[in-house]
Amino acid sequence: MAVVEATYADPSALLRLYLHQPESAAMSAWRARNRGALAVTHHGRVEIVNGICLAAFRGAITAPAMSDALASFDEDFAAGRCVQADLLWRSALQRAAELSRRHTPALGCRTLDVLHVASALELGLGRFLTFDLRQRQLARAVGLRPVVLPKAGPPRR
Repeated sequence: MAVVEATYADPSALLRLYLHQPESAAMSAWRARNRGALAVTHHGRVEIVNGICLAAFRGAITAPAMSDALASFDEDFAAGRCVQADLLWRSALQRAAELSRRHTPALGCRTLDVLHVASALELGLGRFLTFDLRQRQLARAVGLRPVVLPKAGPPRR
């Protein structure tokens, strides 16, 4: 399995491929070097679509830019650059609850961040890409190897 195919990319990191954000250049460069299919859960797919639409609502992008970003995201699935990852949600949620009990008191992780780390574990992926410091710490604590890309600005908390 190629490295990218063994990598769970947090949707907030993937969103940087479709919206111009401080880490977009680093994410695009990583993606250009790693051309395999990225697994995206149903929940992750919703997060990315909603993130694009939320950017339009907030005035960060225009309606045509939103349409282009959504079309690019859909094209990544159609072309096989992203694949739908089916997940047993009951197992993922149980694992997320266990991770929360074990790690959130020390790391201060948010629910969705824990859920994505649990999803990576449930999918059997060994690498985890995020720009979020706490989520990266959680991923490392549970045995996932973080993919660290250059980040612009201070770490997100």
